[in-house]
Amino acid sequence: MIDIQIYRNVAGEITGFAANGHANTAPRGQDIVCAGVASLTQTAALGLQQHLAREVRLEVTAGKLILDLVKPPDALSGAILETMVLGLAEIAKLSPQSVRIVEHRR
Repeated sequence: MIDIQIYRNVAGEITGFAANGHANTAPRGQDIVCAGVASLTQTAALGLQQHLAREVRLEVTAGKLILDLVKPPDALSGAILETMVLGLAEIAKLSPQSVRIVEHRR
């Protein structure tokens, strides 16, 4: 199971996320659910860092990606992160046994 945590501030803006685990829907290297989640989360991280030049705390290891914005979110970082969540939610709808999304306020 891939466990995805979305962290929002009191205004509802995404301030960070964590994705951990494996979908186990196919052999390693052939699992399209894992590939989809990894693509969305890694692209969001790249967009924030390289396109928007936002400072983030980032931890990436096998089967885990954790990202926290260093400064409060703005409209552009929010657009990237909300788009990521839309894509992850669609994957979770198609594979509810493999992907779980939980949102937290902090």
